[in-house]
Amino acid sequence: MVDFIDVVARRGPTEVLRGVCLTVASGEVVALVGRSGSGKTTMLRLVNRMLMATSGDVRVDGRSVAHWDAITLRRQTGYAIQDVGLFPHLSVAENIAIVPRLMDWDERRIAGRIDQLLALVGLDAGEFRDRRPEQLSGGQRQRVGLARALAADPPVLLMDEPFGALDPITRAELHREFNGVQAAMRKTVLIVTHDLAEAFLLADRVAVLQDGVIVACAPPGELRQSPDAFVQALVETRFG
Repeated sequence: MVDFIDVVARRGPTEVLRGVCLTVASGEVVALVGRSGSGKTTMLRLVNRMLMATSGDVRVDGRSVAHWDAITLRRQTGYAIQDVGLFPHLSVAENIAIVPRLMDWDERRIAGRIDQLLALVGLDAGEFRDRRPEQLSGGQRQRVGLARALAADPPVLLMDEPFGALDPITRAELHREFNGVQAAMRKTVLIVTHDLAEAFLLADRVAVLQDGVIVACAPPGELRQSPDAFVQALVETRFG
């Protein structure tokens, strides 16, 4: 569903990504981990054409992102971020409905989708549909952000530190909600996180970036056995 083929990305004179190759299968969750500045968020932004690769190619559903209409591509790639970015002047329902309305869904279909997604992320539609973002807790806002990212049923979901600012209890709750959503919907997911334990919990495979290069990519159990010194240090730091 998503392919990075010898991707190089520069910011000014600096190479942020250097020859990155990664294939993400349909329905697979891949976590991107590594130090700040290692290129994780850049990889996400290359998928929905917020950035363009300097060389190499990024493909979505077998088609180079350069050949996608940018708006169409972004409607095919839901985006969930740490600070959520809900519009404060819109209700929960109106925030979730933004992309379906842009796609000319009829109001009955939109209303049904809102109720379905709120239930999926653990929020009662009758209680939360008409609330404004300032009336929600941080965890509730994050749930609404996830529902909004899924609203138009995109095949690809991009998540940039979506749970990083939450307290441990709320974070654990949202991990369970995410795993439940993924079991129900089987999206292709790229998730950026600094927390290796979170990556192990949520992802089918974990890709470790160091200085713009993927130094390892494997299921969590295999990654623990990686011979790479940086990966070993990362595992030992998190798990001892």
